[in-house]
Amino acid sequence: MAERDTDMQRRIGIRRLGQASLVAGAIVLSGCQTVVPRGPVPRPRAPTGPSQPQQPVFEQGIPKDTARHRVALLVPLSGSNAGVGQSLANATQLALLDSRNESVRITTYDTAPGAAAAAQRALADGNQLILGPLLADDVRAVAPIAKQAHVPVVSYSNDTTAAGNGVYLMGYVPAQSIGRVVDYAKAHGVTSFGGLVPNGVYGERASTAFLRAVESAGGRVGSLQTYDRVTGSMSAAITRMAKSAPYQAVLIADGGNAAAAGVPVLRRNGMGGARIIGTELWNSDSTIAGKVALNGAWFASVSDGLYRQYAAKYRARFGSAPFRLSSLGYDSVLLTIRIMRDWPIGTAFPEEKLRDRGGFAGIDGAFRFGRDSVAERALEVQEIRSGTTVTVSPAPTGF
Repeated sequence: MAERDTDMQRRIGIRRLGQASLVAGAIVLSGCQTVVPRGPVPRPRAPTGPSQPQQPVFEQGIPKDTARHRVALLVPLSGSNAGVGQSLANATQLALLDSRNESVRITTYDTAPGAAAAAQRALADGNQLILGPLLADDVRAVAPIAKQAHVPVVSYSNDTTAAGNGVYLMGYVPAQSIGRVVDYAKAHGVTSFGGLVPNGVYGERASTAFLRAVESAGGRVGSLQTYDRVTGSMSAAITRMAKSAPYQAVLIADGGNAAAAGVPVLRRNGMGGARIIGTELWNSDSTIAGKVALNGAWFASVSDGLYRQYAAKYRARFGSAPFRLSSLGYDSVLLTIRIMRDWPIGTAFPEEKLRDRGGFAGIDGAFRFGRDSVAERALEVQEIRSGTTVTVSPAPTGF
């Protein structure tokens, strides 16, 4: 467990005492007599035993804080995901500094040795809100423990199956980005779609979202092919998809590198005229704009305008670039501060405030938690154009 108190230490002043004048009263002794008592003088009683000094009382865990809200941050600080976890922890610290807030105390707990144990320590320390964990399996381990203690969890995961029953997800989910870019494509005359999705949980969710989004937009999916992330598998999927060509747009629901590798194969198979569209994964790739093969491609994501300012401040303070997901940590603190106005210190966190339909604002734009406890986000559409990304459809400013 690493303690992350970000508020300024209170300075202790030394109060100087002024010299006080002591007035001694005169005691008149004249005329006093010494009185000799009659009979034996009683002796003082011997002590029955040695006096016992009062023992100090020690409290386990972190000392109680009656001046600040107690919030736990559960992220991996060791193991393979330590970099992301530390970036999230740094982001929460930066948010408190930027907001100059001294009423929230954030304590960071390492989930790598065990998320359930981290949650139990956090609750034993008196935290009334849990930010994190990052991984879906960790969320599932923490959820029943936090639920029993009536402490809500605001997680950074994007696995929608982990949401609900006191768990709220801030992660970027593929369904929203796919739906946004499909709507934008339909508004620009695209009605015929093809899709390439990787096998696995992400691919399954992307497939379902893609089919629903195209149907909702009134378009048609001519072919939806899956592939494994091994050499030759995507090429084989593209060959199968070519049999149902042409398409006006092709979704590649994978990272930037995989998408860029697939475009030349699409062109060789007669689909060079199709517009390439991607998912929110592209926004986490800092090199996406430089991938020549993706020139002209569209993808929907949270806005990067405020994030660039945040990243510059982060580098100046911590000496390295932040992970893109770290903005979730920053925004979760802003959310906490927003709700803090209706949260008396020392009381349970008002969970109902998380369901404010007016939503919240942060580095990643406006968001609010839906009935499924998943963050609904205002997304923009970007186009990769000559080595940069250009916003072609701005995100709404609110709900």
